[in-house]
Amino acid sequence: MRSGTPVLPRRLGHVLCLDDFEVAARRHLPAPVFAYVSGGVERNQTLRANEQAFQQREFVTRVLVDTSKRSTQTHLFGRDWSAPFGIAPMGISALSAYRGDLVLAQAAAQENVPMIMSGSSLIRLEEIVQANPQAWFQAYLPGAEEEIVALVERVKAAGYGTLVLTLDASIASNRENNIRAGFSTPLRPSARLAWQGLTHPRWLFGTFVQTLLRHGMPHFENNHARRGAPILSANVLRDFSDRGHLGWRHIRMIRAMWPGRLVLKGILDDRDAQLALDHGADGLIVSNHGGRQLDGTVSPLRVLPAIVKACPGVPVMIDSGFRRGTDVLKALALALGAAFVFIGRPFNYAAAVAGEAGVRKGITLLRDEVSRNMAMLGVSHIADTRTARLMAAPGAGQD
Repeated sequence: MRSGTPVLPRRLGHVLCLDDFEVAARRHLPAPVFAYVSGGVERNQTLRANEQAFQQREFVTRVLVDTSKRSTQTHLFGRDWSAPFGIAPMGISALSAYRGDLVLAQAAAQENVPMIMSGSSLIRLEEIVQANPQAWFQAYLPGAEEEIVALVERVKAAGYGTLVLTLDASIASNRENNIRAGFSTPLRPSARLAWQGLTHPRWLFGTFVQTLLRHGMPHFENNHARRGAPILSANVLRDFSDRGHLGWRHIRMIRAMWPGRLVLKGILDDRDAQLALDHGADGLIVSNHGGRQLDGTVSPLRVLPAIVKACPGVPVMIDSGFRRGTDVLKALALALGAAFVFIGRPFNYAAAVAGEAGVRKGITLLRDEVSRNMAMLGVSHIADTRTARLMAAPGAGQD
């Protein structure tokens, strides 16, 4: 639960919103690492579409409504959270921020919002759930059934209550921007990479060197039940092999062995949404992977209403491109109908430049935006945002 007010270093006094953390992170991080976090794929069409989708909808506000006792508290999966948003899963966060996944988990626990730990992480999942027992775990399914079973059993033994399966990454995407910026998987030492480290000393000594001295070379810890390869090893590619053969029968198998909540992430088609429910999903996250998989993919905001309609009574959540309180409230409005929102990159930037205090500050800033915007909309409770009206912006057309 929240204790105290998060305070940022004086050098970050200019941070007033989540976008400001991105500006600070661009200066703080080596260009290859920043490119990995910030970029999409190919022409970045999907990355831009995610942002533009919010501009295509406008609020119709109400006036003279008493909002003096408004609250951002939100009920999801039997628990009350302090806000209608949480932290999305982000791979190798411990490369951009010192102990990044742990920082995100601790900040989420302090601020009482859900945090989803990425399977492509560099800190053991057992350590994260000890720091935040309410954390969710997101898995990329291994290619072999026996490895899937072993990973799920590991997550179960660790004590996670919610398992998130990401379904839209069965094959590696074409992240050209990473290669052009000098980032690769596995990470390959080079003069360019060394220079970037030397010219970004706060990151070099505060994140990379500190990690090496205290914890050794980072490994992919959670793609399988066993420890994965170090980030510099050519064997990393083996852990991210093509999983195009996976199908719905694997979801049925996992549902049979997983006792907790099962959430499927990466859904964009209402037909897949219905199949997800038929195979035992307790919730869905409508997502295009933040524009990091297939370029030219539709924005989740556009397909959200059809998926909500296909899944009555089931929490339909959403991510990809959320940055402002208005973005969150648009997704929650009746016309679109999301139950909850997840946000990734901005909290990664906040962790990179200011650790746990940065993430907590980011959560606070966004929660305050949601509250302030609720007042201007004329609603007092998150459930009341379902009554908010949206109209298509001029020239936006109708979905």
